[in-house]
Amino acid sequence: MIDKYRILIIDDEDELRSVISKRLSRKGYEIFETGTIQDALVLLKSNIFDGVLLDLKLPDGNGLDLLEQIKVHQPDVQIIMLTGHGTIESAIEAMKLGAFDYLTKPCNLSELEITLKKACKQQKLLMENTSLREALNRQTSELEIIGESPLLKSLLTITKKVAQSDESVLIRGESGSGKELIARAVHVWSTRADRAYIPINCGAIPETLIESELFGHEKGAFTGAGSKKIGLVEMADQGTLFLDEIGEMPLSIQVILLRFLETGEFRRVGDNRLRRVNVRIVAATNRDLQNEMNLDRFRQDLFYRLNAITLNVPSLRQRKKDIFLLADYFLKKFSSTNQDDFKVNYVLSEKTKEMLLDYDFPGNIRELAHLIKRGQILATGTVIQPQDIWPEKYRGDIIQDSEQTEQVNVCDLDFVHEFKSIQKVKGYPSLEEVEKLYILSTLELAEGNKTQAAKLLGISVRNLYRKLESYSTDT
Repeated sequence: MIDKYRILIIDDEDELRSVISKRLSRKGYEIFETGTIQDALVLLKSNIFDGVLLDLKLPDGNGLDLLEQIKVHQPDVQIIMLTGHGTIESAIEAMKLGAFDYLTKPCNLSELEITLKKACKQQKLLMENTSLREALNRQTSELEIIGESPLLKSLLTITKKVAQSDESVLIRGESGSGKELIARAVHVWSTRADRAYIPINCGAIPETLIESELFGHEKGAFTGAGSKKIGLVEMADQGTLFLDEIGEMPLSIQVILLRFLETGEFRRVGDNRLRRVNVRIVAATNRDLQNEMNLDRFRQDLFYRLNAITLNVPSLRQRKKDIFLLADYFLKKFSSTNQDDFKVNYVLSEKTKEMLLDYDFPGNIRELAHLIKRGQILATGTVIQPQDIWPEKYRGDIIQDSEQTEQVNVCDLDFVHEFKSIQKVKGYPSLEEVEKLYILSTLELAEGNKTQAAKLLGISVRNLYRKLESYSTDT
């Protein structure tokens, strides 16, 4: 059994309770038991249960009344009613109040075990549906790892092996090098791939809120807690929790996280009841955690708990071979212009390629993506030049498009002279012929740059392309 389900037995027959408890314990269930409603309420206030076996008749009250109270405080728990006084009426009433099933005593232990197993599966399904609905928008994009360098290939080979275990993983690497992508790969290549993958940036959440984000809170737990909230740990149950920038987690939260990693148990803020989940932990950092420990900013015991397996992500300057593969990927990804969303195929000039190859990329892949995006925005054509990517280095050489546009005069276009030639030979040309001649001449003036030509003509790039297609030209 992957999950050690918690079961509460509430029955005043000591012998029967003992027999059921021993049978279920051997099957891997964690058993709590009592014979009274009063004691049951105490256990329910301090623990979260997956299933409850509830006797209809108890010394200090009616089991149906207790069933209602249980459903108020733990609505997802599955309750199986047990009674030696079974009637159709009580069975119907129990089902109306939310009981999972109804068995009469003396019950067959094999039948009880089968029913309880179904009930626990139902409880898990309810919890997973709730968690997955809340986690839906947190899912990352599809896995796309670009590169052919030996260092990257070696990392991916190790990652695939690591993914098959359930050990905690610590991913090290510089900012922007792709640590989150490797964390995602650990999840996708694991047996948990069809479960939730929940990322959290430990440095992006205020210290006062991070415990609530991780473990959730009850209504009224603190000012502003107007409703119950499921934490990221619960959302990741049976899946993977990715703790990005773990080195920035406050010491006060490190203590709580360590306890959770050791036991798999936690409490929501404002609730004393223990909850249990099965989560695979993947953490990442760009800090030197050994140095952080020496400075008493990171707990040594937490480091060794997280550091079961370490994956080191190479920087982009260590994998120069992948620069152009990544650049091509980003060129296609960002290929939409701001004008009518018309797709333009951008390319890098040879000079730009040389400069990218010589650059150290302190911001790694993230910086390369930003440079490519900037180049596409600033480019005056489809070829991205060095000044498009690093305008601050070429500021004095840049000709402002707006100034150039204002200075262009229609008399500078060759079409004026061609117009007069056509007029002499063929007579006065049609409006369509004049428009075609004017557009092609403007395109020639712009040296084939369709974006610049569209600006000069005062039309959209999409409109220009349509007109050029109608002329059946390869220009």
